[in-house]
Amino acid sequence: MHTRHREPQLLGNEGTLERMARILAARNIDPADAAAPPDGPEPFSPLDALLAGMPPRYQAAVADHPRVLDWVAKVTDAAVAPSRGARRQVTTGPSLLMAGVVGAGKTHQAYGAVRALVQSGVGARWRATTAADLYADLRPRPGVDSERELAAVSRCPLLIIDDLGAAKASEWVEEITYRLINRRYNYELPTLITTNLAIKDLRSYLGDRVASRLAQMTTRVEFEAIDRRRHSAAA
Repeated sequence: MHTRHREPQLLGNEGTLERMARILAARNIDPADAAAPPDGPEPFSPLDALLAGMPPRYQAAVADHPRVLDWVAKVTDAAVAPSRGARRQVTTGPSLLMAGVVGAGKTHQAYGAVRALVQSGVGARWRATTAADLYADLRPRPGVDSERELAAVSRCPLLIIDDLGAAKASEWVEEITYRLINRRYNYELPTLITTNLAIKDLRSYLGDRVASRLAQMTTRVEFEAIDRRRHSAAA
């Protein structure tokens, strides 16, 4: 499906202003009121905008693991302002690999870490995906530019990859994972990775090249072997 391209119209265009005046008159809106800035604070704070893009289950997530909080502090310190007086943005920084059994709280900590970044006053363009969804999005198919999608994910300033190692291993999975991780490694882009695999088993699943990059670019955290989801349900 092709979308017709329309040239942007300037608000100073006479025809545009006339159309706006007619629309306001039809709705009994005083043009002076329409042009006046709203009173009070902005309707959406940076945290509101962040929560709007988060899965409901993790919108109240709080990072409390010492290693995760240390990662937040380092990424916050590395953030820079694109211009004088502008909000500091995540550009480069360290990465974090969280390993542990299913339900150990790794995903909760990852989303909590992003919330903590925003609450510290730092802005971030970010993306979150499971490894399985990532591979599905990047798999070549008609009508989709998978190379362009890979480039977009690779360049995202802050990326969460959840459940790395859950998808079936294959040469294609290993190659795509390597290309993604290698680009983020080269450009020092902060990446939050969770996996249900033990760290010692990552090499056999991901291959030597990926495992080597992860060893150099991430701080590794192994969570206790407790399924917190079952524990919460039992309580």
